Amino acid sequence: MGIKSLNSFTGDKTKGYNLTRGDIESILKKAADLIRTRVDYKFILILLFLKRISDKWEMEYQQAYEEAIKDGLSEEEARQEAKHQDWHTFNLPEEFLWENIRKNVATLPETLSKALKKIAELNPDLQNVVDSVDFIQFTSNRENLEILRQLIELFSEKKLSHVSPDILGDAYEWVLRYFAPQKAKEGEVYTPREVIKLMVEILDPKPGEAVYDPACGSGGMLIVSYDHVKEKFGEEAEKLFLYGQEANLTTYALCKMNLYIHDIMNHNIAHGDTLLFPKFKEEKFDICITNPPWNQDGYDEATLKKGELWKQRFKYGFPPKQSADWAWIQHMIYFANDENGRIGIVIDNGCLFRGGKEKAIRRMIIEEDLIDCVILLPEKLFYNTGAPGAIIIFNKNKPEERKGKILFINASQEYEQHPEVRKLNRLGEEHIKKIAQAYHNFTETEGFSRAVPIDEIKENDYNLNVTLYVFPEEEIEEIDITKEWEEVTFSPP
Repeated sequence: MGIKSLNSFTGDKTKGYNLTRGDIESILKKAADLIRTRVDYKFILILLFLKRISDKWEMEYQQAYEEAIKDGLSEEEARQEAKHQDWHTFNLPEEFLWENIRKNVATLPETLSKALKKIAELNPDLQNVVDSVDFIQFTSNRENLEILRQLIELFSEKKLSHVSPDILGDAYEWVLRYFAPQKAKEGEVYTPREVIKLMVEILDPKPGEAVYDPACGSGGMLIVSYDHVKEKFGEEAEKLFLYGQEANLTTYALCKMNLYIHDIMNHNIAHGDTLLFPKFKEEKFDICITNPPWNQDGYDEATLKKGELWKQRFKYGFPPKQSADWAWIQHMIYFANDENGRIGIVIDNGCLFRGGKEKAIRRMIIEEDLIDCVILLPEKLFYNTGAPGAIIIFNKNKPEERKGKILFINASQEYEQHPEVRKLNRLGEEHIKKIAQAYHNFTETEGFSRAVPIDEIKENDYNLNVTLYVFPEEEIEEIDITKEWEEVTFSPP
């Protein structure tokens, strides 16, 4: 069968394509059932992305064609004009539009691989993104070839051109979240969006500011930051500048696709080892926000000194080989601007109180009054560990009333049962609001939050363990001793 003609894209093809969140999730649930644990979920995300940009290309073509006809061009001239790259978000060759890729089932893996390589070649922003998976190797057994065929047919059922970026973005996130428990066993980290939302509420990015995630994973921190600004300032969100770096090439690809699926075009994502080779050496950022690998091994003094800008970034000292937590923190302190730089990091609770080299770094940072707030999170929020974790907020320019103090928030009791994963908890909307308000208002509440003078922290040997300063009051059941004694003494045998 031949290539689908662009003539077929003219006429009204958009009716009935305004899919709901439920429609999209239904398709993805079927896709998830198809692959189960036998196939990497990244193949679903690549196909979802390819289907979206192909359908969107057709929509852009249709709009450009109609515009050209109105301007007096002939049908043939309008068709040629509508193919011009100026009308399109991405450059897609006609032969590699979705409907043309799916025509010949026998050559599907080869056609897909060729299409993704060509699309990456024509769109530099998609290099190492869409071409990051090998469909030929994937379908080397017949079972996977049949799975691929069914996935293609499943995604072919609906047009994705008129689905809102919010709905499609949530669908992409649904896939990441759905497979998070399985991927956690393989070492991949998925940060619950509720934890990210809490951090973003606290850091409060604004239009014109630059947000940087040095361990950006699939892009959740950057996307939630953008959504926060969009919710508060509307189209001004386009003036938010997003930067990220990710060491894992496949995860880097997921991040880029995730941002594009959310229709977030104003971003700069780099691939590489952040602690050794930071890619944004000339930049300073208003907000640095991340959830790095906790207790990452292998970044001791000898290793970090092989990296770039090590003297500038690690001026407070070098962490022990078994935990890079305070290397990540120092990296972010260096890259936060001096005027209004705010930093938020989700980190292992142990870095708050461990001794040795970590204590030496912690002491200097505390004495420079850079730490604004320490939040103890509830247990069982994360897919890869039951440990509670903590959020540390740093501020390069504290308001006068916060200077010389650190606000401790014990949020260990602020959770609800996760609605989908039985063994997990999550932060509810009311919990996020309560914690964020305590931070912004700098309020002290018995058993929940307290502003502690740095002198008291020094007396505690620079220990930042939240429970040292704030401990929830346990409800004590009042017992009537006389009544209890009477019941024991006089109860019949």
